[in-house]
Amino acid sequence: MSITPCRSKWKGTMTDRERFNNQMHYRPIDRCFNMEFGYWNENFIQWPLFVENGVTNNAEADVFFNFDRISGVSGCVWLNPPFAEKVIEETTTSRIIMNPDGLLAEVPKDAHDTIPHYIKSSIVTPDDWKRVKDERLDPDDPARNIDIEAIKKTHPPGRDYPLGVDCASMIGKVRNMLTFEGLAYACYDHPEMVEDMVETCCLMVENFLDQVLGKIDFDFASGWEDICFKNGPIVSVDFFRDVVTPRYKRIGDKLHAAGIDLWYTDCDGDVRPILPLLMEGGINCLFPYEVNSCAHPGELLDEYGKDLRIMGGFDKMQLGKGPEAIKKYMESLVPYVERGGYIPFCDHRCPPNVKPEDYLYYLDLKEQMFGMK
Repeated sequence: MSITPCRSKWKGTMTDRERFNNQMHYRPIDRCFNMEFGYWNENFIQWPLFVENGVTNNAEADVFFNFDRISGVSGCVWLNPPFAEKVIEETTTSRIIMNPDGLLAEVPKDAHDTIPHYIKSSIVTPDDWKRVKDERLDPDDPARNIDIEAIKKTHPPGRDYPLGVDCASMIGKVRNMLTFEGLAYACYDHPEMVEDMVETCCLMVENFLDQVLGKIDFDFASGWEDICFKNGPIVSVDFFRDVVTPRYKRIGDKLHAAGIDLWYTDCDGDVRPILPLLMEGGINCLFPYEVNSCAHPGELLDEYGKDLRIMGGFDKMQLGKGPEAIKKYMESLVPYVERGGYIPFCDHRCPPNVKPEDYLYYLDLKEQMFGMK
């Protein structure tokens, strides 16, 4: 089913690619880049405007709302093959499953969006890690070879939208594999194992980057960590400095050599304790920048100046409070959009408690304030 947009694309005199690059480099723009991070799964079955128009996922929602286009290229840089997903046990309300990272996880039967309750990891000891590494992280696996011509066909050199290269994760995937508690213990019980896991993540990403950099004209780099929560990073700042940042530097050197000077990472929670280390490693943009676990985006943009960019940072809590709160918060973002290096959108997936009519008001207001209306 093809999706019919429910609203016109924002007027503009630049291509999406020109606009994105100019905005993120503090150069003149016709208007703000218009994008959103997406929606909870529940929104697609609870919001009438999605249900009645056949919108079932975030990609379709981007078309439905006629957002500016942004895309990315990624490679096979993690477990291959992944662990086979299977149901281990069922109750009346939940299932115990084996997930692709080898974790036993409890998930709700109704499939509503929530963080699974992780019960047990397949990796506890260095021997466990060696076995998984040998079986599932072979750098010479043919699945890790990149078809450059296929990428060029999908994203031709003359495209009019920004394209990113995915730098994946150095420590977030390790956390996924070990669990939150498992990583915390492993940093003390088996520090050499954890560092080897981080090094393996880095090598896999470097292998991918070596194949695509210089052959595809990328506009930015992206990544994912989710290594923080409301009280800061899961691992110690010293561990992050000594183990993770040096790997970022290696990747950052490759990106800079290819002319890529914008690199964001998706890390929820309070990133402030490790932000200087992220930036030292070459990451200079935060995405989607959760507000309640950290601070108003303006606080960090004021503190770090033009060395830092932020994408996101519109407080989802205010989005759920209705038009008055939405307008007040939007007004607080004006000086940062005007300054450049900041693209406002919901600071994570938009939750279903936001009324559809309030969300449309939010989109209209954003266009009135930051578009060419």
